Amino acid sequence: MIVITGATGQLGRLVINALLKKIPANKLIAAVRDVDKAQDIAALGVNVRHADYNQPSSWDAALTGAEKILLISSSEIGKRFQQHQTVIGAASRAGVKQLIYTSILHADTSTLVLASEHQATESAIHASGLTYTILRNGWYTENYTMSIPVALAQGVVYGCAGDGRISSASWKDFAEAAVEVLISANHTNKVYELAGDIAFTMTEFAAALSRLHSKTIEYINLPEEAYKNSLIGIGLPEPFAALLADSDTGIANGQLFEDGKQLSQLIGRPTKTLESVISNA
Repeated sequence: MIVITGATGQLGRLVINALLKKIPANKLIAAVRDVDKAQDIAALGVNVRHADYNQPSSWDAALTGAEKILLISSSEIGKRFQQHQTVIGAASRAGVKQLIYTSILHADTSTLVLASEHQATESAIHASGLTYTILRNGWYTENYTMSIPVALAQGVVYGCAGDGRISSASWKDFAEAAVEVLISANHTNKVYELAGDIAFTMTEFAAALSRLHSKTIEYINLPEEAYKNSLIGIGLPEPFAALLADSDTGIANGQLFEDGKQLSQLIGRPTKTLESVISNA
């Protein structure tokens, strides 16, 4: 049995849909906090089990019969490490044969604020003695396409990423990589740096928007503090605004660039282009 955590999220749903093309539905377990939100997944024949990070005992039941688990990193920044530890502990008790974890690009050397909980999780996985695969996912291109309506309305994209290059890839690309690792036997105790084939700058992102929408969109680069304050000004909580600004500064320093093409090698095709993801969005 294969367990997918965060199964009702964007990445989790794509992983399940891709797995259903490879293995029977009754071999899959969707571990979710809210079972009611996973009724569409259950309708596909997938086993839906309740698993709440705040109820550690729920994970013991959820992992019954599990051989592999895809631990999709929690979305609760600041609580991630404790939540991940809950799953790692339950996986150890359940005798899971392999734990696959979605980390962050260059986690071992990254100075991004976002990286610290991933670094701690990777250390906990190594210490657990579990057989593992670490998927160090780069940025999701959809992080940027979600802001397209605002950019089109304002004619401007703001940030503090400078000329830093972003090797992002689509949710679908990362989902297919996770599936490859889940169904194959030659990825144990390996770490993959996963990123898109073609990197772009935020200036190039704005130019792609301009081409596809026949409207001039400009990228305006701000100092980190000014960018953070601009995000606060549009209603983002200060800690989240600071996190986004810190990530942009990391981009400026090259921390989200990767040209090893391990992602396209895993999925057996080129990663989706920026333009294609924008068009789909």
